[in-house]
Amino acid sequence: MFIKGFFSNSAGIMLSRVLGLLRDLLSASILGAGLFSDLFFVAFKIPNLFRRIFGEGAFTQAFLPNFSKAKKKGIFAAEIFLKFLFFIGILTLAVNLFTEYFIRIIASGLSNEAILEAVPLVNINFYYLGLIYIVTFMGSLLQYRGHFATTAFSTALLNIAMIVALLLSRNQSEKIVAYYLSFGVVIGGVLQVLAHIIAMKINGIGKLFVGGLKAYTQKKRANVKGFFINFYHGLLGSSAMQISAFMDTWLASFLAAGSISYLFYANRIFQLPLAIFAIALTQALFPKITKLLKEKDEKNALIWTKKSFYVLLSVLSLATIGGVMLSEFIVWLLFERGNFTRQNTIECAQVLSAYMLGLAPFGLAKIFSLWLYAKMQQKLAAKISIICLVVNLALAVILMQFLAASGLALASSIGGFLQLILYIHAFGWSKFLDIIELKKISLILLACTVLIVILQFLKEFFNANF
Repeated sequence: MFIKGFFSNSAGIMLSRVLGLLRDLLSASILGAGLFSDLFFVAFKIPNLFRRIFGEGAFTQAFLPNFSKAKKKGIFAAEIFLKFLFFIGILTLAVNLFTEYFIRIIASGLSNEAILEAVPLVNINFYYLGLIYIVTFMGSLLQYRGHFATTAFSTALLNIAMIVALLLSRNQSEKIVAYYLSFGVVIGGVLQVLAHIIAMKINGIGKLFVGGLKAYTQKKRANVKGFFINFYHGLLGSSAMQISAFMDTWLASFLAAGSISYLFYANRIFQLPLAIFAIALTQALFPKITKLLKEKDEKNALIWTKKSFYVLLSVLSLATIGGVMLSEFIVWLLFERGNFTRQNTIECAQVLSAYMLGLAPFGLAKIFSLWLYAKMQQKLAAKISIICLVVNLALAVILMQFLAASGLALASSIGGFLQLILYIHAFGWSKFLDIIELKKISLILLACTVLIVILQFLKEFFNANF
């Protein structure tokens, strides 16, 4: 199941991210990197912040272990689903009623005129939150059945909807393009929900959930206390990185126009190798580690951790070198056309290089964090995340004074190294040293050196001949 889950996740994430890059390429060409691109990315980022906090983060980490142990699984799932959906409904209503004040908090650097322009965009985009929560919930149930493919591939539907919206809005004003994109986000969310409903029915998990809903309406209840305890602790831990990313947007709103867009485009590229390798691998590894530690089989859990560690260390180290050395070429190839100028490319490439320095530590930290979540140590994970958040924000405020948007990205990367060190400390230095093999580390360093030499030669050759 682990191998199957890893390849399903990797293939789905690869397709979604490739389509995402195509979407961003069209966005850069049609929407550019200016006021309305900044406004759209702010509007799009707001529901994604809450999605990652309540959906992909604390919710998933708390739901699956507790659902596995629940005696009344259908009722347990129904109760959690309805309570969270009610909360998200209230949150959506509040944001729609007080949108202007909400934007002033999260993007204080925007002018009054820009904030008023952003209000309807935020209102439209925020409906995506409820849709993607439903997707995340159903994805957790499918993961329990060992089905990863639908969730992994469904993000492609969002990107397809946004690509279609961009193509339909060509030759329109930047403001109209931003509206088309916003409606594309909502349509993409609807398509994701429909795909998961079909998968639930095919995999037989739909009957369990529907039966639970019926029982819940008849006032039957399950024990959900353990879930909420884990969720509240996990909420602090999983939300810290998302809050940090959102604070970067807030800080970037005080910089030159286009800074928010540079962070968005560069982070999208950075997220590609992180998602394809680190996220795909750890999502498939989490149920395996959880089961082994539950059975007190720490020896095999360490074996799987060691294998995963060297896979990620190898590919992410090589990806870091390629990303840093080829940053300008990558941004030029993907985005420099239409309204995205040469100067935009140079500035965005600097941000990308700063982000890529944190690729390996962020990816490796995910492996060691699994041990804390599998052992229900969400409280310790939360402490680590809060420490990293505080350090990251302090560095961001300092470095942005000298490096502008690149300083925000560099602060994030430094926070990634700190996060890795703290997770290894919680994991145990003695167990970590048992994983380390000098021969394998030497081979990885050799491969990195060879790649540096090759890329440097290619850069000099193309600079001299083209």
